[in-house]
Amino acid sequence: MNPKLSILLPVRNEGMNLKVMLKILRAVMEVPHEVLVVHDDPKDTSIAVVLKAQSEYPNVRLIHNQRGRGVINALKEGVSKARGEFVLIFAADEVGPVLAIEEMLQLAGEGCDFISCTRYAHGGRRLGGSFIGGVLSRTANYLFHTFTGAVLTDSTTGIKLIRRTLFESLNLESSPVGWVVAFELAIKAQIAGIRLGEVPIVSIDRLYGGKSTFRLGPWVFEYLKWFLWGVRVLWTTSKRSTVTVRSSEYFQGKAA
Repeated sequence: MNPKLSILLPVRNEGMNLKVMLKILRAVMEVPHEVLVVHDDPKDTSIAVVLKAQSEYPNVRLIHNQRGRGVINALKEGVSKARGEFVLIFAADEVGPVLAIEEMLQLAGEGCDFISCTRYAHGGRRLGGSFIGGVLSRTANYLFHTFTGAVLTDSTTGIKLIRRTLFESLNLESSPVGWVVAFELAIKAQIAGIRLGEVPIVSIDRLYGGKSTFRLGPWVFEYLKWFLWGVRVLWTTSKRSTVTVRSSEYFQGKAA
């Protein structure tokens, strides 16, 4: 019997973060699921962690991405191997959003085909990480949401859930730079006319260490390219998705 959920973790030497993440997922996940750890390099430090964890957590599988480096290729390879009805795209260094998985699955059960988390609305928060990266992310999402009428308030977050059969139809084509593919996913989901969901999260960047891949120049260029494309497309398209917000009791009354 296939699992309901495939959790996709693209990694690059995320040994310590992955060790913590797998322990947390094993402890909290109740829905039938699998965890796909997707790596580019056969020498990745994450591999040893997965092999050790599999004795106690057989739901975990290693996937060697040979399509090319970058998150976009890792996602394509992972989805091609996934068996779940839904695919949850997750970052191995993001522990906080685990608490939002239940709400995301509830929205999926209510008919949402694409659910994105938000750090900037409904009580969601972003903590830690690069100061410059945080300012750029918050500003870009505010401007994109305001000027395009986009229904999602945090299009660039990498924490997203999508019905597996819809993934290929979005025809992802962004570069392998950073997590820009998450921005592309959000834009294309909003113009696809499917039902969207949004769930607040507390994002704590690299709580257990590791090296960030953030590079100011390349990242700004790639995100700006999709920002401008999204503005043009969302202004001209007549097909718009609707969004359902799920905010748990923890977030009730908290400031956006």
